[in-house]
Amino acid sequence: MSAHCMLTGTRPGFGNRISHSHRRTSRRFDPNIQSKRYWLPSEGRHVRLRLSTKGIKTVDTIGIEAAVARIRARRVRV
Repeated sequence: MSAHCMLTGTRPGFGNRISHSHRRTSRRFDPNIQSKRYWLPSEGRHVRLRLSTKGIKTVDTIGIEAAVARIRARRVRV
């Protein structure tokens, strides 16, 4: 599975690892993706979402119903 958040759309960033001698090699900055299960009352079932930690805080703020609506607006299957 790719490392991206279903809600915020955060994806890995890319850059360089720089050694002491200043040689550059490529590296990847992965977002902190967590798999979390939420109860969706409108459908009477649980949904498992792959969210970044910022996405989890967003769900806590706006609620799971609004978060699922945003995810579906991005055309991601829940």
